[in-house]
Amino acid sequence: MRSIVTLLSLTLLAGCSSYRADPDRVQAVPSERLLAFQQSEAAGGEIVVNRDLGFLGGGCYVEVRVDRQLAARIGVGEVATFQVPAGDRIVGIAADAQDETLCGKGRLNRELAVQVAAGENYRFRIVSENTGGFAIRPDTP
Repeated sequence: MRSIVTLLSLTLLAGCSSYRADPDRVQAVPSERLLAFQQSEAAGGEIVVNRDLGFLGGGCYVEVRVDRQLAARIGVGEVATFQVPAGDRIVGIAADAQDETLCGKGRLNRELAVQVAAGENYRFRIVSENTGGFAIRPDTP
């Protein structure tokens, strides 16, 4: 009996972590939530941010920030593409300031530095984990 309870508890905890969406389940962030870095950038690069599927924070948007500027509000299973100048960039996530529920009241500020080269594409994932909350990570296939 103890083994069953332990296994069930571990299964429920693992179910809270996010997971990579199948490509056919990923949707583009609607244009009304793409707020910056949408114009083609001469001699620039491209940053693509994909948010995993999962229950933790599933009803909330997360702000995607580029150079600490709000670039998009991204939901679960969505992807956003940003055109950025070449050079040092900061890609990050934050709690959605427009959300008036508990989701918007949380503390969330994660950032990564990226050296963008002209013509290159950089991919990131927003993950949610039951032990550490939200994080943004390089997306390696």
